[in-house]
Amino acid sequence: MNKINDLREKSALAKLGGGEKRIAAQHKKGKLSARERLQLLLDEGSFEEIGMFVNHRCRDFGMENESYLGDGVVTGYGTVNGRLVYVYSQDFTVFGGSLSETHAEKIIKIMDLALQNGAPLVGLNDSGGARIQEGVVSLGGYADIFYRNVQSSGVIPQISAILGPCAGGAVYSPAITDFILMAENTSYMFVTGPNVVKTVTHENVTSEELGGAQTHASKSGVTHFACANEVEAIENIKQLLSYMPQNCEEDAPVYDYEAGNEVRETLNNIIPENPNQPYDIKEVIGEVVDSGSFMEVHKDWAENIVVGFARIAGRSIGIVANQPAYLAGVLDINASRKGARFVRFCDAFNIPLLVLVDVPGFLPGTDQEWHGVIIHGAKLLYALSEATVPKVTVITRKAYGGAYDVMNSKHIGADLNYAWPTAEIAVMGAKGAAEIIFKKEISEAADPAAKLKEKELEYIEKFANPYGAAARGFIDEVIMPADTRAKLIRGFKMLENKVAKMPKRKHGNIPL
Repeated sequence: MNKINDLREKSALAKLGGGEKRIAAQHKKGKLSARERLQLLLDEGSFEEIGMFVNHRCRDFGMENESYLGDGVVTGYGTVNGRLVYVYSQDFTVFGGSLSETHAEKIIKIMDLALQNGAPLVGLNDSGGARIQEGVVSLGGYADIFYRNVQSSGVIPQISAILGPCAGGAVYSPAITDFILMAENTSYMFVTGPNVVKTVTHENVTSEELGGAQTHASKSGVTHFACANEVEAIENIKQLLSYMPQNCEEDAPVYDYEAGNEVRETLNNIIPENPNQPYDIKEVIGEVVDSGSFMEVHKDWAENIVVGFARIAGRSIGIVANQPAYLAGVLDINASRKGARFVRFCDAFNIPLLVLVDVPGFLPGTDQEWHGVIIHGAKLLYALSEATVPKVTVITRKAYGGAYDVMNSKHIGADLNYAWPTAEIAVMGAKGAAEIIFKKEISEAADPAAKLKEKELEYIEKFANPYGAAARGFIDEVIMPADTRAKLIRGFKMLENKVAKMPKRKHGNIPL
């Protein structure tokens, strides 16, 4: 009986982690404890902990008298909306959440179980980095985790929430995972901190400026979601999981849906009469997907392209769309990277793709060329060409030049290609084309401006419409905008059993 009581006491101590005082200090900073985070994430009563009594092995540098059960990380499994998920939650109140040999072993065990059983892995990161007292074994622990991140990539969904510091080697595991979420004002990520930056480059920068949530959401693109607080971050994780299958061999869950009037008359008037006037592609997305189902990813980075998850008739889809309301929807380096990364995730996990096109081309200029827009633009081209999931394209307005090819054209494997009557499919805009094609006639005309206008209209009549492409079979149907949702429902339903056989190879060589 005494042994049972001792076990209960140890269990209670383990669940306290760093102790009530330290947890209270965390709350003052607007942070939850490691276990509170898991309570919010997982269904009530579903969490099963693994490794509660694990302790560190280091006996150097004063560590011989420091001992906390669990060693700074809570690991186990549970369910989110009834679906199995493996989790680890780092505890900053225990040695700053630093990663030791045993701390790493606990995470590795969970990662192995997730991979073996085909279920998502969620990491709640709150760590100061490697435990210095343990030297190379802590570094080895990081490498063991990185290796498993790579082995799991494309097999099971991996999601990382940054809910505190994440510095040095600690940043690379989240970077390999599929999605990163950060809590504003309490979390940051960087390879080298402000003190090192100041020593080496003489820059004065705060942790928030260097690697805070807004910095990574808008400037670097490292994080996919900047959340107001930890509660919002955890809710976003649960929403994200709802669009995904458990693993690469399954399909995402299908939600109940009752068919109704699928005509969306609003779309008939959404394209401005002036072809140079912007409109918000998110309004188009909102009309064609199930009401309230769109979850944007990378909202604040590379805003000239919009990506995110939604549902059409209860089924998950991934959306990639040019945004005419920002930089006219041009493709540039960051937009190409953003789109390519999202496409590859959807393809890995059997999530069909909807591509909405209104693109005047690639962004010109020395900055883009010198920073490799050729290579980065090719990433999006490669990703969409490689994808074998159902792929449907709708051209709403402009589809010019090489960007037409890149944005899921029929030529790179799209299954269904629709165009609105307002679509302009051409090598370039009418004015620029007329200036080149009819240069001599315009220069010799009595009124060059009038002649240019005449030739511009001639070019528009011949090329700035979808019918030439449709005649060639590059467009399957020219549809009224109001009918888009109904067409998409039928199209994705028709494609749901698509099977694509690819050439045998180890893997392709995407232009990284």
